[in-house]
Amino acid sequence: MNGANNAAGDRLRGTAALAHALSVVLHPVFMPLLTLVLAFRLDPHISFFLPPPVQWFTFGMVAVMTVLFPLSSAVILWRSGAISSLTMPRRQERIAPLTMTLLYLAMALYLLHRGPHHPATLALFHGVLLAVAATLVVTLRWRISAHMVGIGGLLGGLSALQALHGTFAPLELAGIIVLAGALGSARMLVGDHTAAQVGAGTALGFFSTWACVLFGTPA
Repeated sequence: MNGANNAAGDRLRGTAALAHALSVVLHPVFMPLLTLVLAFRLDPHISFFLPPPVQWFTFGMVAVMTVLFPLSSAVILWRSGAISSLTMPRRQERIAPLTMTLLYLAMALYLLHRGPHHPATLALFHGVLLAVAATLVVTLRWRISAHMVGIGGLLGGLSALQALHGTFAPLELAGIIVLAGALGSARMLVGDHTAAQVGAGTALGFFSTWACVLFGTPA
């Protein structure tokens, strides 16, 4: 009996560790950059006219503004005691980091507007900005899954690009859909979110980017 209990405990700990690892790898802070990279790779309409150095410069700028700056700000808030940990377990702790992230995204969007980018790329980032702004508003009163907002935004943006240009098969999104399902399960498994919070986050992220790209890109 003890052996069976130990085996079950080991499996549970292993599953929890995998869930935590998935939550780190698919953290929402990485989603704007990942969305842009996949959009450029899957949809030549928005990237074929950009020389490789320009594309890499764009990736670097977006990485600094949407990954490095938010992570650095979170560490500063943690070191100053404004948040209890980098995972920000309490809803109220997420308001300041989300506000900072929104500012950095607005700066990144401004810089993208200054470059020779396709309207769909700009619309995509308008959708990301909208998703983060809506997440901030919701977080003032209710805890929503930012992880699912992030990966939902990735799915929404790519789905809209596929509908607009048809340069890749819908099946190519299957892997991302599987990852989204696994991430949602992981967030519930570790007890960070309920099914409602996971579903609401996915829907908010998806429709924010989907609507901005589909209706915000000139024909």
